[in-house]
Formats: sequence, C-alpha cells, structure tokens
Amino acid sequence: MAKKKYLRALCIVIMLAGVALAFQRGRNRPSFLDGDDDPEPYPTDAAEKTEWTFARLRYNSYRQQAGYWGVRGSWSTDAPKAERHLAQGIRRLSRVHARSVEEVVDLDTDKIFDYPWLYAVEVGHWDLSDTQAAKLREYLNRGGFLMVDDFHGTIEWEIFMRSMSRVFPDRPVVDINNKDAIFHILFDLDDRIQIPGIVMFYTGQTYEQDGVKDKWGGIYDDKGRIVVAICHNMDLGDAWEHADMPQYPERYTSMAYRIGLNYIIYSMTH
Repeated sequence: MAKKKYLRALCIVIMLAGVALAFQRGRNRPSFLDGDDDPEPYPTDAAEKTEWTFARLRYNSYRQQAGYWGVRGSWSTDAPKAERHLAQGIRRLSRVHARSVEEVVDLDTDKIFDYPWLYAVEVGHWDLSDTQAAKLREYLNRGGFLMVDDFHGTIEWEIFMRSMSRVFPDRPVVDINNKDAIFHILFDLDDRIQIPGIVMFYTGQTYEQDGVKDKWGGIYDDKGRIVVAICHNMDLGDAWEHADMPQYPERYTSMAYRIGLNYIIYSMTH
C-alpha cells in the first residue's frame, strides 16, 4: 500500500514538473518559436565524402549555464540546425562540396587537425586549460582557422580573452580592415550589419547585454593570415539556424550566410 502511495506521489511530482517547464518555456515566447528546437532530420547522404565539413569545437565551460543548453554545454548552442542549414547554403551558393552533417571535435585529441575550419560558439563561457590552449595554438599555427561567434558584452569578452590570451599571449586582437581579403574573397562585404539572435523577438533590440556595437575582430599570424575571426556582439549561428523561419528577417540571414561563406573560402585558400 505504501509503495502505491509513493508511486502515485512520484507521478504527480513528475507531471507538475512537466507542466511548470512547459509554462516556463511558453511564457513571453512568440508562438512561431514553439518548434524551433525540434530535432533536425539526419541527412541521407551523411556518409558522402566531401571537401569541407563544418567542425564544431567542444570545450569546457567557465560557468555552467542553467536550463537546456546547460545540460548540453554552451559549445552546442544552435546545433545541429545551424551547421546543417549553413551546409545546405554552401552547396547552393558556391561550388564547395560541403558535407551535409557536422563533426564535433575537441582539444584533447588530434582529431582537430583533420578539419582546417573550426567554429566555436558562446565563447564567452569557454575555459581552456593550458594544454588545450597549446593544442589550439598548434592547430592555428599549422594552418587551421577558427571562427568564434555568439558572445556579447564586456563580461563575456573578458572571459573569452582569458583563454585566448593563453592561446596567443603575444598576438593582439585587432579590427579587421574592410579591405582585407576575407571580406571580398567571394562576396564584397564592406557594408556589414550587426546580426542578432532570436533574442530580438523578446527585447526588440539587435544587441545583448552591453554589447551595443558589433565587432569584426581578428588575430593574424606572422604572414598576415587571419587565424582567428571574431564575431563579437553578434549571433550568426541563430541566423543560420533560423534561416527557414519566415519571421526571422531575411537581411540578417543573407548577411550571415555571406560572412560564413567568405570565412570558409578564405580558410581554404589562405
């Protein structure tokens, strides 16, 4: 009898928790976002051999976030829709033979050296060890390219730089000049705009925290090649992820695709 009462009480607790979670997710949430985190169908050509793959960096977080992304880790934000949608765009808008599925890599193995283009998201939360920083430095010095995205404001910049300063203690972050090849190698991108995430549907503004101004930064090697491309106070990953959402403004998605393509082709040719 006691066991039945315990099971009944447990079921009630689980049910109430589910209702609370559903309410929390739905509160102040635009109705058209209700299905934005549905699983992305796995492509039938995933095993096809291609010349380029979207490689996403998995890292340890400086501060574990609460909620869904806290369980998965900040590094996985927008996955897998962002990379799969971008891969579709690359196939349509260029001659680059892009793999339809992503690859997750970390800095604790040598697998990273198989992918010359690497994407890291939410780097305002990453926390690289000295060993991991050394591995990333080796990767970049050997010809690798890192694009970082979706981190905002002063505090997240400081956290990002704590690890990046261990990767390159002797190389500064600078603003990328409009004339740099990375902005012209495929599309001419002199007139760039700040690319917001879906947070704008809640706040009505294109920036988060105190990150009012978009920053297109870079770190160069001794030969003048950009090895780290920094998209600060922006969220290109959201623009890729929500490319099929009619409510997400087309001008942001178009710019995000052009930036992604330029960075990818630059990494393959420099």
